[in-house]
Amino acid sequence: MLELFITMIERLGIIVTIAFILTRFKFFRDMVYQERLDGPQQLTAIIFFGFFGIIGTYTGLSLSTESLQFNRWVSGLTTDEALANSRVIGVVLGGLLGGYRVGIGAGLISGIHRFTLGGFTAVSCGVASIIAGVLSGLFHRKNRHVSLSSALFIGALAETIQMVVIVLISRPFEQALTLVKIIGLPMILANGVGCALFLLVIKNVINEEEKAVAVQAQKTLRIADQTLAYLREGLNVHSAQAVCCIIHNEIKTSAVAITNLTEILAHVGLGQDHHRPHSPIQTGVTLDTLKNGKVIVAGQHSIYCQVENCPLRAVVVAPLKQRGETIGTLKFYFSSEKEISNVIIELITGLSTMISNELEVAAAEQAYQLAKETEIKVLQAQISPHFLFNTLNTIVSLVRLDPSKARKLLISLSHYLRQNMSATTKSMTTLEQELKHVKAYLLIEKARFINKLEVIYDIDEKALLQNIPPLTLQPIVENSIKHGFKDKESNCIVKITVKRKSSSTYIKIQDNGQGMSKERSEQIGKALIDSKEGSGLAIYNVNRRLTMMFGDQTMLEINSKPEEGTEITFSIPYMEEAN
Repeated sequence: MLELFITMIERLGIIVTIAFILTRFKFFRDMVYQERLDGPQQLTAIIFFGFFGIIGTYTGLSLSTESLQFNRWVSGLTTDEALANSRVIGVVLGGLLGGYRVGIGAGLISGIHRFTLGGFTAVSCGVASIIAGVLSGLFHRKNRHVSLSSALFIGALAETIQMVVIVLISRPFEQALTLVKIIGLPMILANGVGCALFLLVIKNVINEEEKAVAVQAQKTLRIADQTLAYLREGLNVHSAQAVCCIIHNEIKTSAVAITNLTEILAHVGLGQDHHRPHSPIQTGVTLDTLKNGKVIVAGQHSIYCQVENCPLRAVVVAPLKQRGETIGTLKFYFSSEKEISNVIIELITGLSTMISNELEVAAAEQAYQLAKETEIKVLQAQISPHFLFNTLNTIVSLVRLDPSKARKLLISLSHYLRQNMSATTKSMTTLEQELKHVKAYLLIEKARFINKLEVIYDIDEKALLQNIPPLTLQPIVENSIKHGFKDKESNCIVKITVKRKSSSTYIKIQDNGQGMSKERSEQIGKALIDSKEGSGLAIYNVNRRLTMMFGDQTMLEINSKPEEGTEITFSIPYMEEAN
């Protein structure tokens, strides 16, 4: 009995080999980790495990119940012979991994084959194979992996049931009982161990591969996190050098290089003494990658380095792309082609895709910033002509009555327009310059509203170096005069307050004009208004520029009451103009 057990354990080496081969097949991985198999996958699994059961039959030992001698390989059985085999392993694992359909199908295939071999246990062993398929299918659990203990228990249980079936069905009874006494316990133990061993090999191989993939994924994520800040600059010598250093530290290659379409941008590692930035591309495989946009692996004969005894012996060149077009290459050098495995190639391909995506994001962000700046310039340009015609009419009326005053107004207008035009060429100015612009505007308006307009300034001198978008205050002040004082003949007061706070600058523009309703004050600045009094374009543009540059926290706050006036306030982060 012990000899039979040891012999069957030896035969399990075949099972282990098959288990390792199985890990190469995608359908088998799906069986281990997928919730359920579709029709074609189930059919494939039935055929495979059925033939696995047949292999288990052929690798068994035939026993003559008359001579009690074992034959080590099976070809055909006489009426007094039976088999000690591992057929049940394929059937049980098929049911555990694939469900009852796979188990029953594998049991039918291996059971019918066993029946054709003959012997006095042909019928009982064939029936027992089908029962093993049903039994293992019952223990199949969706959304749960098969444990080693379950495989051991069910394999042993299935073989135990086979022994019972042999005793119940096979005839003559004395031969069946003798057979079970000899092979029963060794087969129960061997097949239970075989099921567990089979599953252990599969899980270990797959887990090791998954660990390797996880390690590569962690490296890729670390590289992505470290390189993102540099790649926001786009692809240039500085960003390429930083990226190559990061990759070279994470992935132990001989060297890492990045090129654009014509020259080397960076090279870190062996050979950096002669593979220098701004050197023209020499490697033929690099030019091929730039041309066809595919990953290329090459040996020393394809590197074509002009320096004798260059230590770079093998290279993997991957394309860097933007909008589908190749814009450069990512190159990994090795000491020999033997170091370049499939895992390395997949890692390099993933890194080139990741860097390409980061460059795409950087380009999109730059385009967004450019569009935002362009929109700001357009908004600024839309503000300037609001009061031009009224001012010119005032000057025309003063030319005869008061030429000196007309001359001063022309100078103020010239200064105002010059400031207005220069504002469209820059995104920031100082609060001091912005206030000068406002004062030039108010001098013109005072000439128009003689003895009607009074301006009060409450300015904190510490805040005058504050950066602010050009044409921010003037449109608000103009809005007060144009709409707030529309029907008011005297006592028109505008107060401009600027205060320096700990981390921001507080600005308030207040008038005692006619004010507006709460509903209108809540709408103005947030959207254009369809109204006879005006669309609110000036306030809307100012509000939009502030929020685009500094965020929603700088949004205008408008408080107004009819016949009492309007107060517009906002705060912007304190930031002095750079010298």
